[in-house]
Order: sequence, then structure tokens, then C-alpha cells
Amino acid sequence: MKYIRTIIIALALGHLMGACSAVRQCTPPELNLPETIVPGADDTLTIADIEWWKFYGDSVLCGIINRTLENNRNIQAAAAHIEQLQELYRIRKADLLPTLDLRATADHETNDYAGEAPKRDPEFGLKANLSWEIDLWGNLRWAKRKGKAEWSASIEDERAMRMTLIAEAATAYFQLVALDNELSIVRRTLETRSEGVAKAKLRFEGGLTSELVYQQAQVEYAATAALIPDLKKRIKTTENALCLLMGTYPGEEIHRNAADLISSIPDSLPIGLPSQLLQRRPDIRAAEQQLMAAMSEVGMKYADQFPRLTFNLQGGWENDALKGFFSSPFSYVAGQLISPIFTFGKKKARYRAALAAYEESRLKYEQKVLEAFKETDDAVTTYRNVRETTALKTSSCNAAHKYVELAELQYRTGSINYIEVLDAQRRYFDAQIGLSNAVRDENLALIQLYKSLGGGWQFQPDNTPSQSH
Repeated sequence: MKYIRTIIIALALGHLMGACSAVRQCTPPELNLPETIVPGADDTLTIADIEWWKFYGDSVLCGIINRTLENNRNIQAAAAHIEQLQELYRIRKADLLPTLDLRATADHETNDYAGEAPKRDPEFGLKANLSWEIDLWGNLRWAKRKGKAEWSASIEDERAMRMTLIAEAATAYFQLVALDNELSIVRRTLETRSEGVAKAKLRFEGGLTSELVYQQAQVEYAATAALIPDLKKRIKTTENALCLLMGTYPGEEIHRNAADLISSIPDSLPIGLPSQLLQRRPDIRAAEQQLMAAMSEVGMKYADQFPRLTFNLQGGWENDALKGFFSSPFSYVAGQLISPIFTFGKKKARYRAALAAYEESRLKYEQKVLEAFKETDDAVTTYRNVRETTALKTSSCNAAHKYVELAELQYRTGSINYIEVLDAQRRYFDAQIGLSNAVRDENLALIQLYKSLGGGWQFQPDNTPSQSH
């Protein structure tokens, strides 16, 4: 009894030492996070806390996003991958437990040796086998941790994909709205240019102006008309992109409103703290879980260098005839200790390879964190600048409109030539397109800022009113 107790204590101490030693060479990530995400921003709140169906207030856009999340093939594949890794994790957990199987056998052997009479040796058996590997060095536990980390990483990858798809759907939607607005501006300008051509023709034929003015008016009309085919192509391409996101074929009519996301957003946006960015970004959390999986792999390869102990227990009935079968009990107990002796360095090489893989995952995790802060800083800077650009474009558009009114008034009084009216109209047209693009860019910058802060992966609750069109 004392000898057995000594063995148990030795095995327990060996297990503890092995568990501590397995990952001691795994260097933890070195992040050295800054105090703030961007200089001067020390908010405790962040716009990423706003659910996407509240952030995007347009019901039509929310309907498009819902269809994207329900039907997009990539998100469905990610969900299937989660299910796959969940089942694999269950296998890893079950490996820690004993396995029990039942075996029924029946055989009939005939031996006919030289010089002897033939002998028959029938045998019937019904046996249960219990097999259990004692996890001395934590190999199975490390495998379980790896399975859980891989499963968790797949969940975060799916969330990151949700976040990306929501941003892509919103981006395509606002690009489509901007293209509609630009096409409307071009068509209104084309009507004005058509009227200008008619007036210039009358004045030329009446001898009031030279042919130069008439030809210039035709040039301006043709240049404006040439913009429409390209705009129609871009609108169709953007509609097709939205159809692809929603998991449908091209040709479906895409409903949209003249959405104005920026009108509901305050001038000052809360950014949050660096620690919040790490917690909210699912791609960072996925990289963290992948790092944990790599560490678990190190533990597995370390434990694989040591002996493995397995117990087998069999019990049941065995007899050479069915008569009296259940009166012939059978039992068998065995223990198996398998220890590597000569592997020519293969197991140690696998351990070193696992350490190198962990180091690779650690550096990728650190790189992902750096990229997240870079993306967020870029998004904040872009949003601030495009917001200022929108204000300047608005002033420019208002001034250009006033310029057209004054030019037409002075032309009617004979103070200026018609060429100057065309120049004023051209400037006003460019100013309208510039303002439309500035509003579009501001919306897109806000979408990118929301995504970079980790907003958009939230799951919409069932009791939320449907936003579909």
C-alpha cells in the first residue's frame, strides 16, 4: 500500500511539474498600449456601443443589412465552421473520459494437425471493454484547451465578418444614394443646358450673337450628356454588389431613400479607451484565441515527449458453447505504459516547431493590435477632415448658386457675355457634384469609424421591430 501511495504522489508531482513547464518558453504579447486611442480622446464611452440597427436609422438600409446577414453565403459558411469546431471541441472534452464499448463474438476453429484427429474449438463471447488514458502530463487537457480556443476564435471570426458585411452593405447603400443624387444633378443641369442651347441658337440665328456662343452652348450640353451613361453603369454595378451581399442574383430592384446618416450624428463623437478597443474588436479577440490555441499546441507537443498510461478493463462472458454461457464469467485488467525511447529527435522537433508557431501567432496578434489602432486613428482623422470639407463644399455650392443668378441677371441686362454665364453654370454644376461627393464621403468615413471601433457585430434581438422594406 505504501508503494502504491508513493507512485500516486510521484505521478501527481510529475503532472504539476509538467503542466508548469509545458508553456514556460511561451513569451506573452508585448502591447504597451497608449493612454488614448487618438491624442486628446479620453472618452469612457464609444459610438461602437450603439447597436447597428439604431446607428443606421434608415429602415430601408436596415432591411438590406438584415437580408445580408441572413442570406450572405460567406456568413453562412462561417456559421457552419463554428458548428464544426464546436463538435470537434466536444470530441476533445470526451477524450478525457473513459470509453466503453461492447463486443459480441462467435467463432468456430477447426485444427487438423498431422498425425492427430481433427479438433473443433468453438468460442462465444460477450464482453464490455472500458479504456481510459490517465492524463499524466496534461496532453488531453491541452488538447481540450486548444479545441475551445479554436471554437472561440471561429465565433469571433464570424462576428468580425458580420461587422465587415454590415459596413460593406452600408457603404454600398450610401454610394448608391450618392450616385442617384449625382445623376439627378446631371439631369437637372442637362435640362438647363438644353434651354441654353435653344436660346443661343435663336440669338445666333437672329444675329444677336456670334456662332461661337452657340457652339459653346452645344459643347457644354454634350459634355454634360456624356456623364449619364457612366453614372448609369456605376449605379448598376453598385446595385449588383448589394445583390451579391444579400445573396441574390443581379437584377433585383434595390429600394433606397435619400438617406442622410450624418444628420443624426453629433459633431463630437466618443471614441473610447484603448482597453475598450481590444475588447470590442472581434478580429483582435479572434487573434487572441488563435494565440491561446497555439499555446495549447505547445503544451500538447511538450506532453507528448513523456510516457502515456492507459488502463483497460474487460468483463463479460466467454464459453465454448452457448449452453451455460452466462455461467462462464470473464474478466481482464491491463495497464499499459508507453514511453518514447528512440525517436531520433522527432518529438523534440515537433515541440520546437510548436514554439515557433506560437511565436508566429504572438507576433500576428501584436500586429493585429497595431493595425486596429492605425485603422482607428486613420478613421478619426478622415472623419474630421471630410466633415470640414463638407462645410467648405456647402459654402462653395451656395456661392456658386449665387454666382449663376448674378451672371444670368447681368447677361439679360447686356453687362456680360453668354460665355460668362456658361462659366458660372459650369462652376455651379461642379460645386453641386462636389458637395454630393463630400456628403457621401462623410457618411462613408462615419461607417468606417464605427467599424474600426468595433461596432456592428451585435446580434439583433428577436423583439426588435423588423426594419425590412
